[in-house]
Amino acid sequence: MIAKEKIESILAKVRPSIQADGGDVELINIREDNVIEVRLKGTCNGCPMATLTLKAGIERLIKEEIPEVKEVIAV
Repeated sequence: MIAKEKIESILAKVRPSIQADGGDVELINIREDNVIEVRLKGTCNGCPMATLTLKAGIERLIKEEIPEVKEVIAV
């Protein structure tokens, strides 16, 4: 089981740069299949760069620290 606290600590590292652009990220769920569900908020919602932020930023960092994570998706 992936620890919620570990995911939250990783999100805390990326949150300042996301907030600097008027957005935010919230952990919604850690599924049993090791998929992490997050919600992008603020200016991230609907932003054309949100997918890049999610996949190249958030997902990459989480997978580096927790290799068993399969994917990070926005819900």
